[in-house]
Amino acid sequence: MVRTMADRPAPPDPSLTGASPSGPSPVDRRARSAVAALFFTNGAIPANLLPRYPEIKDALQLGNTAYGLAVTAMPIGAIVVGPAAAWMIRRFGSGRVAVAGTMAAAVCIVAAGVSGSVAMLVAALFLAGGMDALTDVAQNSHGLRVERRYRRSIINSFHAVWSVGAVTGGLMAAGAIASGLSLGAHLVVSGVVFSAVALACLRLCLPGRDDDGRDAPETREPGTGQEAASSRVGPRAVIVLVALVLIAISGTMVEDAGNSWATLYLSSSLGAPHAVAAGGFIALVGAQFIGRMLGDRMSDRFGRRTVARAGGGVCAVGMGLTLAMPSVAGTIAGFACAGFGVATLVPAAMSQADRLPGLRPGTGLTLVSWLMRIGFLASPPLVGMVADAVGLRFGLLTIVAAGVLTLICSSALPGRERG
Repeated sequence: MVRTMADRPAPPDPSLTGASPSGPSPVDRRARSAVAALFFTNGAIPANLLPRYPEIKDALQLGNTAYGLAVTAMPIGAIVVGPAAAWMIRRFGSGRVAVAGTMAAAVCIVAAGVSGSVAMLVAALFLAGGMDALTDVAQNSHGLRVERRYRRSIINSFHAVWSVGAVTGGLMAAGAIASGLSLGAHLVVSGVVFSAVALACLRLCLPGRDDDGRDAPETREPGTGQEAASSRVGPRAVIVLVALVLIAISGTMVEDAGNSWATLYLSSSLGAPHAVAAGGFIALVGAQFIGRMLGDRMSDRFGRRTVARAGGGVCAVGMGLTLAMPSVAGTIAGFACAGFGVATLVPAAMSQADRLPGLRPGTGLTLVSWLMRIGFLASPPLVGMVADAVGLRFGLLTIVAAGVLTLICSSALPGRERG
């Protein structure tokens, strides 16, 4: 049943309507650069903190379970605050929300780094997650505005730039650790730098309303899969939507494993120096960037379903072999396999969800975006509890499970278009 829905030809993308036939203007090109810079800062700001989590864990004397529970404050904040993004974008504009959210997130990350108690750490991470969720929705909304004016897909390039930002932030953290720079000073410097970049982007963002150039639902022609919202959502569409959410959650669970546990596993379980241990996180997001750069071309040639299946296999087999035969170099390579394998999962799930019949444009995308944060919420305590019970190496089997889940659910994605 899922396969039948996925094989149905995808309707025209409504996000690519409303642009001038003459192509992007200088204003559009400047806006594209601004959105790319916002994605870069959104990746770099939290990535400066993540490799230094072990220092915070040691300073606050947290066990694995307590640590796992503490870092769930960030996804909880995103889930609680995230739904306010739509209202804020309508009220203030996506560009302003993205910039303000970036700067607020930087302040919260600094607070988390210098927290002197578990309560302060949890509060700071909660607020950082909320600001990150607002920024994420707003920058994607603005990126889709720019994409409509370009009349071609460019959203994947923004997500690739996010990966560059995450790698940059991880390298900055590794450099700060190696040089002995204190955690507080390091995060203040990075926060000020990236907040200044975000503020400079504000004047380059597109003016006007965020719904410019978007077709109203009632104007869509029947038979295109873009009928008015009064059309009912069929059971097959619900099954496909659930599968797409699970695919997106698989991607986020692997990302969270790199964020929260890669450095800790390499340093505490394998005895790697902190500067080297940061290589697990850097390898994951670096390989994810490469996968995103290649993702559009691979999807066009082989189909998103095949790419997802191959990626799930690479993730499961690569990380499974690493955990079976642990070593520092092998583990860093395993995290790279995991990052490459899940690189296209979230964009593919979002794109397909936005095309499901019976839903208003953007509804499926919003549902997947919000529900996939369950992966970020559930992963840290799950891995932490398994780690306390039988060891962190077994806790990281969640990465292997995510790869297997992708293989099972990949039929919800479209195959290769023929013609």
